[in-house]
Amino acid sequence: MYRRGINGLLRSGFVGPPEIQPGVPSVQPNQNETKTKKKDKVRYAVVGLGYIAQIAVLPAFAHATENSELTALVSSDPKKLKELSRKYGVAHSYSYEQYADCLKSGEIDAVYIALPNNMHRAYTEGAASAGIHVLCEKPMALSETECQSMIAAVERANVKFMIAYRLHFERGNLDAIEVVNSGKIGEPRIFDSIFSQQVRAGNSRLKKDVGGGPIFDMGIYCINASRYLFRAEPLEVFAWNMSRNDKRFSEVPEMTSGMMKFPGERIAIFTTSFGAAARSTFEVIGTKGILRMDPAYEMVEDLKSEVIVDDRKTRQVFKKRDQFAPEIVYFSDCILRNKNPKPSAQEGLADVRIIEALLKSAETGRPLSVPQVEIEERPDMSQEISKAAVSKPPQLVKAASPGLD
Repeated sequence: MYRRGINGLLRSGFVGPPEIQPGVPSVQPNQNETKTKKKDKVRYAVVGLGYIAQIAVLPAFAHATENSELTALVSSDPKKLKELSRKYGVAHSYSYEQYADCLKSGEIDAVYIALPNNMHRAYTEGAASAGIHVLCEKPMALSETECQSMIAAVERANVKFMIAYRLHFERGNLDAIEVVNSGKIGEPRIFDSIFSQQVRAGNSRLKKDVGGGPIFDMGIYCINASRYLFRAEPLEVFAWNMSRNDKRFSEVPEMTSGMMKFPGERIAIFTTSFGAAARSTFEVIGTKGILRMDPAYEMVEDLKSEVIVDDRKTRQVFKKRDQFAPEIVYFSDCILRNKNPKPSAQEGLADVRIIEALLKSAETGRPLSVPQVEIEERPDMSQEISKAAVSKPPQLVKAASPGLD
């Protein structure tokens, strides 16, 4: 389904900057920016109506009404378009092959790209070429080359571009950053994390050609957390891919475990798996104490932290919230106020570079150095935006949770 959709777009010449895809409609770079400055709400198309879009992105617009409006849906599935358009009161719907029509329709100012990882580049560049702002799910893309191409496209078009790191706005993880950098646990020395689940057979996360695999889907959370907790970039990495004799893992590894050496002789260790019981946790071990988040990365549960210093334990519970509406509200504010969003494209590029190095290390059995990315600002408590949790899980249309029941 996804391959047919994107191949149709590429054959038609709709997607990508002119030097990659000849025939892209020419749009004045500032045309859409001028249009949105006159408005108090940013109009969005959600592109891709799979699990993450249905369970989280579409419901989030009800909590983002102060500056954001859902006005269009894009999918290859007519049933999804019909039922979800009716459910959310969306007037405009398009197939993937009609994406260019959506971009030049005058009905939208921004897209939220919730597509499989291998489609992020083409659909980002297509939007940028039409002067449309882009909020893109992570990972940003599948390679540094793709990321750099996306950055060039959005800079050329002068549109806003943000990667959807939802935990950069979530209080539990921001509080962990504050604790670690306050000196409460001393000098942070070790980061250790596990993020795992059992993924059902047939799920797209198990397909290599769409950018599946545990490190892209879940390991990116561990990598990003280590970077925002240590406030630094890794210098060197080493990784292993491991799989049992399970037909689910014929295309991607069951499990990836990695080590990352940070400046100051600090180490980050993580394991992410599609074939183990559900687990979502990290620890930062300092010279004086320990900070533990368990669960750490979940989007529909309470998050919990524990700080241990001199055998004294301090526990906190961060009640579940809508983690997607804050991203949308923040990105819309950046568009309306002409601010540069963070997490930026450089944040997305940094994680993809690390993932590429880890995967290459797993193939070669050797540690590899990581090209450095300059990160000007890292997440802190000033970025917190609180929105009430979605009241109940929405009824899904031809979509399912990746995990086993």
